[in-house]
Amino acid sequence: MVNLIVDDKKIKVEEEKSVLQACLENSIFIPNMCFIKTREHPHASCRLCFVEIDGIDVPVTSCTEKVREGLVVRTDTPAVRRLQRMGFKLLMSAHHCQPKVCPAKDGCQLIRTAKHLEVGLNPRPLERLERDVAEEVDLIFFTYYPFRCVLCGKCVYICRQRNGNDPLTFTKRGFDTVIGFFASGEPPDVSCDHCGACANACPTGALVLKPEYSKAATTNR
Repeated sequence: MVNLIVDDKKIKVEEEKSVLQACLENSIFIPNMCFIKTREHPHASCRLCFVEIDGIDVPVTSCTEKVREGLVVRTDTPAVRRLQRMGFKLLMSAHHCQPKVCPAKDGCQLIRTAKHLEVGLNPRPLERLERDVAEEVDLIFFTYYPFRCVLCGKCVYICRQRNGNDPLTFTKRGFDTVIGFFASGEPPDVSCDHCGACANACPTGALVLKPEYSKAATTNR
């Protein structure tokens, strides 16, 4: 076990954990979208989990920093908040947030993050960006909503870990990147048992298991 101080609060955690995991497990919320505690190499793509650490000149992503004895961490400095709010605005510039119809409304990380950062669910002062993607995509067992997706990669990772292969993957490139089902484009085989784990991992309701497969998903959990 190691001792560290976060926002003047002393906490004790197991070695090898990330600063982000240590904070979350001690009821210290740090905005995040792509963090999965079992992932050996953090994705660090959402750029929201910044903190300041004594001895490091600039804010760093807390998911990529390991805890160590005597570490002093600050999660709410002006520099940290500025980076987090800008990162959030960049996400929202390509995310069409519709809380009234979003299936993840009650557990949406975007809504929780907006409240935590005291910002609105809009990209202002940034412009709303238009992507060359469909509003809704049929992914056989799922319905995928690209404009809700923040490309956190959780669904891809969870699916790979559970199935040992890559039914879900990133497709297209750059700004138009989306999640695709089966990289080959061929009809699916038995490698997907529509367990629903990928949809459950989605923080924004972008991947929704179709109703006809919900019973099977419950059985396979």
